[in-house]
This record gives sequence, structure tokens and C-alpha cells, in this order.
Amino acid sequence: MDRSEALQRSYDRVTPEYAARFFDELAHKPLDRALLDSFAEQVPRSGPVADVGCGPGQIGRYLWGRGLDVVGVDLSPAMVAQAAQLTPEIPFRQGNMLALDVPDGAWAGIVAFYSAIHLAPAELPRGLGEFYRVLQPGGLLLLSFHIGTEPVHLDEWWGYAVDLDFYFYDRATVEAALAGAGFTLAAYVERPPYAPLEHPTRRMYLLARKPLNSPRRNEGREDY
Repeated sequence: MDRSEALQRSYDRVTPEYAARFFDELAHKPLDRALLDSFAEQVPRSGPVADVGCGPGQIGRYLWGRGLDVVGVDLSPAMVAQAAQLTPEIPFRQGNMLALDVPDGAWAGIVAFYSAIHLAPAELPRGLGEFYRVLQPGGLLLLSFHIGTEPVHLDEWWGYAVDLDFYFYDRATVEAALAGAGFTLAAYVERPPYAPLEHPTRRMYLLARKPLNSPRRNEGREDY
């Protein structure tokens, strides 16, 4: 079984429990809400905003509630079905963050909360390059991840058998990958975990923009 299939099957298995635990998480995360509000205020109104790695759709739902035209994308079909049931006003679809099935410049913004943590270091530049490709010039990316250097592997999660790898990063590594993809950094925020609700790691949020005068890039479209 390849990594993408293992990732998809693992999240399919935990979908009901994941949704029960995380769909209402923003009620307890004031800084996350403030960052999403700032993103909603700044993102261009020239196209949809994508919640990439949307899970049950809590981030997309919050942005939709702020008046944005939102689409949701997740590798797990079970997560996509759960998200569509919880927020039928938003179109959700199965998709691969390393090979997004949308044209160049399709989206005005991307929010990727803890989805790039499933990209291995060798995949991170390609993933951010794909984000760059599908954003309009002037488009905005809000990316969050766990701070760290050692990957974490799970064979069991909440009593379900899984095969999941989580990759933690330092800020410099992700900033370098963003710059390599063509983004300009607009802001960064670091916070401690909301104990005892979250995994005990510090969190990083990076806000980056695709320049208005960005050249057309020819990114590879390999399968995840």
C-alpha cells in the first residue's frame, strides 16, 4: 500500500470520531478565529477560497460564515461525505494537495490548517508549488503546522488501526519552501497548544501571498 492510499484509508476509518472531536474546535481557539478573520478580511473577492485538507469542514464553515465563497478538498472520501453532510452549503470534493484538479489561478485563497503535516520534507516544496499554481496573482495562503523536527508515526488512533505519518517543521524550513515556490511572506504567528485540548506541540501560522506580477510557473503534476 502506498502512502497516499494508507493516508486515505486511515482518515476514512477515523472520520466519525475525528468529526466529533474537531468540528467544534474553533469555539475553544480564539487566536485561530482571529487569524481566520484577518484572512477573510484580506483575501481577494475575485474567486473561491479553498479549505485544503478540510476534514469535516470546520475551517471552511467558519470562513463561509464570514461571507467567503468556499470550496473544500480532502483526500479522504469519508471526510468529504462527512463535511458535505455537516455543511451542505459548501461544495466539498475529494482531491490531492500535490495534484489539485483545478486550473492555474482558480482560487483567490487557500487555507491549509494542519494538512501539510502529511507532506514529507521531500514533498513539501512540490506541495507549496501546487498551492502557488492554483492561486490567482495576489491570492493569499494561510498555512498552519506543528513546530518540531522529528516525524511521528501512528499505528493506532482512538482505537482504530491506522498507518499515518505526521511531519513537524521549523519555521525557517517552511518559509524557505514558500519562498522557493514564489510566495512572499506577509506574517507569522506562533502559539503554545491549547491545553489539554491539543497535542502538546507549539503551533506556527504563516500568511503568504502570491505576488500580483507573478510569472506563470510550470509545476509538476505527480500523483500523491
